[in-house]
Amino acid sequence: MKNNSNNSVGKQDGIILLAKQPFYTSFSSLNIIKKALKTSKVGHTGTLDSFAQGLLVVCTGRLTKLAGNITEFDKTYEAVIKFGSETDTLEYTGQVIKTTDLPTEEELISVLKRYNGQMEQIPPSFSAIHINGKRASDLVRSGHNVEIPKRQINIFYNKLIAVQKNAENKVEYAHIEFSVSKGTYIRSLARDIGADCSSSAHLIGLFRTKVGNFKIEDSVGKKYLNEFNIKNCIENVNLYFNSDKDSLPKISESIKDEILENINSFTEDVSNQCGFVNLHLVNEQKEDDFLHGRYLKSSHFADKIDFIKQNENCAVFSFAGEFVGLIEKDAQNKFKYKFVIN
Repeated sequence: MKNNSNNSVGKQDGIILLAKQPFYTSFSSLNIIKKALKTSKVGHTGTLDSFAQGLLVVCTGRLTKLAGNITEFDKTYEAVIKFGSETDTLEYTGQVIKTTDLPTEEELISVLKRYNGQMEQIPPSFSAIHINGKRASDLVRSGHNVEIPKRQINIFYNKLIAVQKNAENKVEYAHIEFSVSKGTYIRSLARDIGADCSSSAHLIGLFRTKVGNFKIEDSVGKKYLNEFNIKNCIENVNLYFNSDKDSLPKISESIKDEILENINSFTEDVSNQCGFVNLHLVNEQKEDDFLHGRYLKSSHFADKIDFIKQNENCAVFSFAGEFVGLIEKDAQNKFKYKFVIN
């Protein structure tokens, strides 16, 4: 993702790829961007648990309106799974609720072959999923029993990267890469893989490396992330439990300079990365119609529009090439405004 310093929308209006560090919530990780851009209008397009690290796609300024429209992406993760115990949160900061024997490497490899394609998954009870208007995690912490319905997910592939075994040649830790559809919980995959190995499991590390076409390699702050492997994930667990929370690694203030240098305006290339259709207004009069929310017709655009599908996001650019808003086709094949930049 290339930087475009000629941001016609505004200095504070853009997209930033941020490498989130472990031990911080997604929300608190945005503070460094707010400081760098001197704005409170910042929003990410998909949260990461506090123990996790990796790519956050962040929208700022007036482009925060985009955040809710680019959450449908497939994602790629690397995970380090610890076998032999399950926690209530399905990651290491939770309470152990089950202990079992460890699997063999052959059992793990056999089970992973089943984790491809479409399947149903029960999300973690400690999650941000809303039940009757309240977060499931808040309900669980207040003592309520929570039943979250199964959801359909798609696992495009998984790849066993490394294992660490105990003295009896059983798998204690596994480093696995997953490419999955939106809404897939890797914590739940760890739980289910453990159970299918006649064992139990939870995550001790999670690293998001790709969100749609956005990659961790292009993110600011990536140089402050340690190499993601079994050894470093174990060290993070020990650091979490054996250190004063104030002594945990801090987010470097020098990231602010990176942010200022790498804020990306919403160009047609970025729109393509988001999977949007690009449309172009034919003249300034049609731009005025658009900015004032007037009825849109095919004559407003320099592009053919017959191929556009229902509910497909279309990024609209002015006659001068500036991003001015997002629209979609409704069930009656009429354009519906999603938002206008003004």
